[in-house]
Amino acid sequence: MSAHIGIVGAGLIGRAWAIVFARAGMPVTLYDVDPGALDMARGAILQSLDDLQQAGLIEDGKAPLSLIEMESDLARAMEGAAYIQECGPENIEAKRRIYTDLERVAADDTVLASSTSGIAASQFTAHLRHPERCLVAHPVNPPYLIPLVEVVPTPATSESAVNHTMRLMEQARQVPILVRKEVQGFILNRLQGALLNEALRLFRDGYVSAEDLDKTVKHGLGLRWSFMGPFETIDLNAPSGVVDYGERYGPLYRDVDQQRGDDNPWDTTTLAALDKERRERLPTDDLADRQAWRDRRLMALMAHQRRFSPS
Repeated sequence: MSAHIGIVGAGLIGRAWAIVFARAGMPVTLYDVDPGALDMARGAILQSLDDLQQAGLIEDGKAPLSLIEMESDLARAMEGAAYIQECGPENIEAKRRIYTDLERVAADDTVLASSTSGIAASQFTAHLRHPERCLVAHPVNPPYLIPLVEVVPTPATSESAVNHTMRLMEQARQVPILVRKEVQGFILNRLQGALLNEALRLFRDGYVSAEDLDKTVKHGLGLRWSFMGPFETIDLNAPSGVVDYGERYGPLYRDVDQQRGDDNPWDTTTLAALDKERRERLPTDDLADRQAWRDRRLMALMAHQRRFSPS
């Protein structure tokens, strides 16, 4: 029998984590204080599993569903859990309360991992009696289609908790990376933020339309980045590798970086202008359908990578 997994929060990320673990044959208990949220979660999980089966990514959508239990009592939900994935609000005080409650009901050696997108776990676990078993395991949405997981220990986290989490993620067919030191936003969102900040400035300052900016990534950078990272990209883009690339293009990138100001590209005027362009192409009422289209495209990409990628 695989390790029992407890999940706190039956929202979008909690439901997705339930699929990840159950798909790998691990029994899961999904907890939410709201029974109505659990009812909605069951239907949403069933639909996602059916989509995965239709895409050829799982053989039987019913098998994972049989491993997922729903529970509105925290103590019962976390009983016997060897690993708990917290998916609560992105708020320090809310997470402090959740972790206080989890420490009360979980075994002392149970790993407590947060799905937070950017808050260092030390900010909401330092008050616990056993902070050494706490860390971040940040997924990319949806984690059953995008496998990267950022494992981020606190200064107090034990090596055994880190190793346990890394092994568990690999067993669940995810791709964990270790963030060696706590940093706000971790790795993925800091990289994504750098691109978004520059994209907003280029749009705001009139250099490019929203549509053409998206085309630049979709039909340019994104094609390579779907199977190799930025360091491998530059290593392959000069005859003698990364040092050669730096000598050729480093001055350009340094100049561009110095041109960037410290102004806030997320101001309301810029966002309103961006929203206007986006809504002209995609009305608000069509967002859900487009999100479903995105997930189907991710499924097709995953199926292709499984078939053809050597690693």
